[in-house]
Amino acid sequence: MPQQVPTVSVSELPDDAVILDVREDDEWVHGHAESATHIPMGDVPPRLDELPDADPLYVICRSGGRSARVAAWLNQNGFDAVNVAGGMGEWEAAGKPMVSETGQPPFVR
Repeated sequence: MPQQVPTVSVSELPDDAVILDVREDDEWVHGHAESATHIPMGDVPPRLDELPDADPLYVICRSGGRSARVAAWLNQNGFDAVNVAGGMGEWEAAGKPMVSETGQPPFVR
């Protein structure tokens, strides 16, 4: 039985939440939380030294599936990680601020 992953909704995120965005590069460039750290899901294990130093670390993806897997893995490896349910789709729907890397208005892809 998989262990339960601590989860919060976008509306429950604290204002000072430290966010790890695990979406792919092509998703990230179109829209992301300005303060988020970006490490694609498959790159997390070899890039642990780049993780923000935060307890807890809030992990986000597009809808919550990949971030739940990353949060579970991080918790099994001694980190304090929380999945953000609904992901960036929920973030965008809630009207939370986003930035893009494309020069275009940000959106969740």
